[in-house]
Amino acid sequence: MQFRSPQKRPARESVIPMINVVFLLLVFFLMTAQITPPEPFEVEPPLADAETPAEGKAILFVAADGDMAFEDTHGEDAVLLALQGYPKDTPLMLRADKRVGAEKIAALLPKLAAAGVRRLKLVSASR
Repeated sequence: MQFRSPQKRPARESVIPMINVVFLLLVFFLMTAQITPPEPFEVEPPLADAETPAEGKAILFVAADGDMAFEDTHGEDAVLLALQGYPKDTPLMLRADKRVGAEKIAALLPKLAAAGVRRLKLVSASR
């Protein structure tokens, strides 16, 4: 009696190297990603034909109702107190809602200057 030798199955591809590569990519993207904190309230910036976008890390938010926020502080008095001693050469980004009146922004400028802000950039949306 003759028995047939069993057929050899082809070796299966290992998925371990692929899992290692995916894990390393995940770690890489998590380490290099710039995580920004959420905005304190919804702000719709005014439209402008700006050639270069305003850039900076410190952002002062002004809502449509006039509420202000900077980092973890809310309210005009708390924001102005938090801005005391702000670095003179560092620009402060002003992200104001388009419904905020110009008179409100104009009244805010001397208060920011008194708090120590020397460079202010208005954030706008491009058309």
